[in-house]
Amino acid sequence: MVFEDKMITNGEPEEEEEEEEEEDMVDPLETVREKCEQSEHCVHARERLEACESRVGSRSETTEDCTEELFDFLHARDHCVAHKVFQSIK
Repeated sequence: MVFEDKMITNGEPEEEEEEEEEEDMVDPLETVREKCEQSEHCVHARERLEACESRVGSRSETTEDCTEELFDFLHARDHCVAHKVFQSIK
C-alpha cells in the first residue's frame, strides 16, 4: 500500500507560502551550538570522543563504550551555549 501525506483543509485554501517562510527561520540555539563546537575546549572534547569511537570501532569484541567522552563533549558544548544563547534571544 502507498500512503500519501494529505492535508485536510475543510474547504480552506492551502497555505504553502507560510510553510516556505518557516523554512527560512534559523534556530538561534543551533547557531550558538555550532559556534561553541568550534571553541578550544569543545574541539578537545570532540577529539577525545572521536578517538574513542575509532578505538571502539576497531575492536571486534569490547565492553568499552564512549559514554563518558560523549557526556564530556555535550557538557563542554552546553556550558558554552548557556553563556551565549540568551544574549542572542534578546
